[in-house]
Amino acid sequence: MLKINKITVKSILTKSGFPDDDFCINPYSGCLFGCSYCFADFMRRFSGHAHEKWGEYVDIKVNAPELLEKELMNLEKRIINGAWKSKSLRKKPSIVVGSVTDPYQGVEAKYEITRKCLEAIILSRSTAKFNILTKGHLVTRDVDLLRKIPSIVVGFTITTTDDTVSRLMEGNAPPVSIRLKALKKLNDAGIGTYVCINPLLPNFVKNEKSILKLFQAIRDTGNKEIWLEHINLGGNKLKRITRILADKAPDQIRYFEAAKNEEYKNDLNRLIFRILEDFNFKIGGGGIFDHVRKTVIVRDKKDTKKMSKTDWVIEEVGNI
Repeated sequence: MLKINKITVKSILTKSGFPDDDFCINPYSGCLFGCSYCFADFMRRFSGHAHEKWGEYVDIKVNAPELLEKELMNLEKRIINGAWKSKSLRKKPSIVVGSVTDPYQGVEAKYEITRKCLEAIILSRSTAKFNILTKGHLVTRDVDLLRKIPSIVVGFTITTTDDTVSRLMEGNAPPVSIRLKALKKLNDAGIGTYVCINPLLPNFVKNEKSILKLFQAIRDTGNKEIWLEHINLGGNKLKRITRILADKAPDQIRYFEAAKNEEYKNDLNRLIFRILEDFNFKIGGGGIFDHVRKTVIVRDKKDTKKMSKTDWVIEEVGNI
């Protein structure tokens, strides 16, 4: 049974744990998309939903837009006064919208918290760099506002070209075919985009043909930047995925069990970099992220920018 609650919060602009962002904005708590591999399920413990299933609740932060305008204006004052310093070498803060929720999940169509947050960004005259991360095609509704924000990009999570796989692994999220159309619509409208192939789904990237088809589909939308990340099967994620697959596709469980093996990751790294030679994508972070090992696998260290999180290790694909 789905639970939708309206809540008020004390703050909406919080520090980000992402390597490339200073702050995050989460208009909702929880996510009704309920993707099987989602790392954000840990948030249940901190939002009063410890005993509920991920994907079956969402809290609507009704006062988020009002707070955001005030907090962004305060941040802008700190920037002007020299009181704010980035955790990297950036002169302006980088802010991700949707770090532990999807800002364009289904309830956004009714409550419009994310749209109102975009309006708050415009009213605040913030000079920050904004980055929306979503699986929701509803983002195309807000092209009119996105065009008014000086520095903003939209990232789509696209992990497959197969709607059957996306429905299996990504719960109530829009099928990937719809996401690809939305991504093209944003690019055609002149909105900056990137794609998160996060995670690299073991049951999809099991052969070269699938990876090649995925890269081609992303390129055909006009998108020029991709971020790559191995699946994180820590915590209860493998159990959750196994439970889903046991009912619907038991033959695919073996691909996820194999994904824990370092040899699997090393082989996949080499294959992806070989295929990428035929594409002209900008690779976010310079390589393939592995959160379990806190490692970024790169083709050449000299081409990799300094990571914001200093405890991450950079490894060249030729050394693994």
